[in-house]
Amino acid sequence: MSRIGRLPVPLTTGVKIAVDGRKVSVQGPKGSLSQELPGGITAEVADGKLVVKRRDDSKPQRALHGLSRALIANAVEGVTKGFSKDLEIQGVGYRAQLAGKSVNFTLGYTHPIDFPIPDGIQIVVDKQTKLTVSGIDRQQVGQVAAKIRSLRPPDVYKGKGVRYANEQLRKKAGKTGAK
Repeated sequence: MSRIGRLPVPLTTGVKIAVDGRKVSVQGPKGSLSQELPGGITAEVADGKLVVKRRDDSKPQRALHGLSRALIANAVEGVTKGFSKDLEIQGVGYRAQLAGKSVNFTLGYTHPIDFPIPDGIQIVVDKQTKLTVSGIDRQQVGQVAAKIRSLRPPDVYKGKGVRYANEQLRKKAGKTGAK
């Protein structure tokens, strides 16, 4: 059996799970999420835990078994704690500021970049160079953080740009002077 798929998903207090055929709905203090299960994968709630089962032992079913369990576990964690990603902006004159339902970036281009904040996502800007992207959907938080990073990826020579807070950069040496 799948090592991840066979683990039961513990349900903390305040979390309600409803299984309706192939659709699993999770409600908690921060909001609600729903996940569609692939064919051959079933979920059932038993004594405070959600158990994910598969139809047979074929390789695609084994892969989908672990994936489905992980997605449901992420939904449970999202509606209880939430997810967040920290970003840093480095470079002279590079900054960000909130403007209503969007974030304005100045990243060394000839024009400022206006980034609209999607529904279900909160962005907090600290000191104009530190951003925190947070929300209940793990995939959406990661996607928005990746889009913000792609506005100006870190430069390999000087390190300027938008990066994740814990990201390690490998800098290139650059050109050496002529002799």
